[in-house]
Amino acid sequence: MLAGLPTTLCLIFNASTALAQLQSPPLIQTIPSTPANPVPLPPVPGATAYGNQISLNGRILPGAWFTRTPSRNQSSLHIADGALRQLIGLELLDTNTPTKQPVNWFSSHTKPQVLDARLTGIYRYLDVTQLVKTAGWQITAKGNILTINTPQTIVTDIREDLARTKPQLQQNASVNSSLEKLVFINLDRPTPWSIRQEPPTRRVVDPDAVNSQPTTPPDREWTIILDGVANPTLVQRYTPIAPIPAPIPLIPNLIKQLPLPSAPLPIPPIQPQPQPTVKLVEVVNNQTLIRISVPFGFAPRVRSNSNNSLTVEILSNAMLPRNIAWSPSIRWRSSWVNLGQESFPVVWLEVNPRNVEIRPILTNPNTLIGTAPLIQTAQNNFAVAGINGGYFNRNNQYPLGAIRRNGQWLSSPILNRGAIAWNNSGQFYVGRLTLEETLITNTNQRLPVLFVNSGYAQAGIARYTPAWGSTYTPLTNNEIIIVIQKNQIINQYSAPKAGETPILIPTDGYLIILRGNASANLNFLPIGATVQITSSTITPEFNRYPNIMGAGPLLLQNSQIVLDAKAEKFSDAFITEKAVRSGICTTANGTVLITSTHNRAGGAGPTLAEHAQLLQQMGCVNALNLDGGSSTSLYLGGQVIDRPPNTAARVHNGIGIFVK
Repeated sequence: MLAGLPTTLCLIFNASTALAQLQSPPLIQTIPSTPANPVPLPPVPGATAYGNQISLNGRILPGAWFTRTPSRNQSSLHIADGALRQLIGLELLDTNTPTKQPVNWFSSHTKPQVLDARLTGIYRYLDVTQLVKTAGWQITAKGNILTINTPQTIVTDIREDLARTKPQLQQNASVNSSLEKLVFINLDRPTPWSIRQEPPTRRVVDPDAVNSQPTTPPDREWTIILDGVANPTLVQRYTPIAPIPAPIPLIPNLIKQLPLPSAPLPIPPIQPQPQPTVKLVEVVNNQTLIRISVPFGFAPRVRSNSNNSLTVEILSNAMLPRNIAWSPSIRWRSSWVNLGQESFPVVWLEVNPRNVEIRPILTNPNTLIGTAPLIQTAQNNFAVAGINGGYFNRNNQYPLGAIRRNGQWLSSPILNRGAIAWNNSGQFYVGRLTLEETLITNTNQRLPVLFVNSGYAQAGIARYTPAWGSTYTPLTNNEIIIVIQKNQIINQYSAPKAGETPILIPTDGYLIILRGNASANLNFLPIGATVQITSSTITPEFNRYPNIMGAGPLLLQNSQIVLDAKAEKFSDAFITEKAVRSGICTTANGTVLITSTHNRAGGAGPTLAEHAQLLQQMGCVNALNLDGGSSTSLYLGGQVIDRPPNTAARVHNGIGIFVK
């Protein structure tokens, strides 16, 4: 998103226009179908059938899967771990063995099930053959779709405990856990479940209020979704009661005739009643939806139990610590990190850069214009993992910072902001970055090019290459556009209005844009003249690296905090803001961490200074702040692992991790 840019520059952006045959009874039955499969899913070696859609009780949802039939009498079903988490509520437990994954799904927490795991392509599949048999699911594979029908389930009871305080959790001994509420949901059998965070309700604020005081943010609503039908008495119990209409006012003359009491009656004190957590229970399409209210600074933790029940804890530190060897080169971690009296939930991936490939990823391979959820961008690029990257203008979807891939500048840096650079040998460099590019004419005129393929529109010379897209539409009024093909000027255009008259960008050339007083350089650029481009970086170390991602501010160099957001032209509001943060860093042993830090226990996210301290405490040596807030997304194997997927905003670019 647009981060802390001066107001005058934001006005320039707003002036521009807005430009995604298996036979294995009784477990699996395959229905013959035409082999058409338009979805690009990497083939699975040894698979009898595979796809990336799952029909769960009639609802078609994304999810990678494959089946195998090693012999006529035995078959197996494998589903991506991300799909299992999102579709049925499977909980992944800690493991140091990438091929063995302990899980909890209506099983004993002390003796978890252990499933075979296999990384194939961009997904890590778990063998759920025995789980499916035990649960009594009916499975059918047809083309790209795996159909799962589960037995009818009854939600037998929902009960709620009043507010209380709970001692330190065994799973999270470093943080005092404040338990606000407990809800128990009883079922007659295990069933798929999921939870989603609902969008916040918009509050109307009176802009003319003089004595307005800051108020506590409203409670957030979450919905627990169960593949089962609630007992009708439960639905009735949690059906909101219609408000009682206001009484009809008494006629003034009648009021005068009423006798007045000799003394005012005492008013009994009103005892505060704890607000119920469960707000609504309803049955929709054979699913039970349980709407719960969660106070600001708290979040729900839902766990399934071996007695066919779910426990819902409303906690100020709901995130469970996690340490999963997800693949030989990627470890999935989460933990609470303390700064003084504050505790922050951090989710991160530890990546061995020598065994994977890391490169910038974009929403669309044919243009720099556009945004999409990171999960979509990562899957379209066949990345196994990734994190959101640099800043962009959310209105017109243009990049606002450095993106360099395989030695090609896709978008140039702005405002000498922080950037991270790397090569395919696992070497990295972080620093503040400026690109010095010069257009040299055949008369030896040297004209500075301020920006390349950037949505940061300022007076001066800019350059737009085919990486921007097939055409360029003026970003500001009164631009002069010079067309260069095979290093020769072939045409000139005058563009009076922004957002009008797209100009074709030569596939073997580029456009030079003269804005503001740079139009005086038109005399040096006649049609027919030959030109060439030279470029270098400040600092020079960046020249050595083929891949660069810019964002900022720079946080750490050589284990020291070097945060100077003012020097990188971030606004005061951005500098002091408490927000969700994304980051990337390197450690002393050469590991790369991509991190997501969310709201502190009972409060808002970290400031930039706190973000730097957190990464320093986690062992980072060199670190960069990435775009944050709603843009923050951490992706792994088909799943968003740091937040509910529906709360993650669309982003312009990211940093992708690829299996070599």
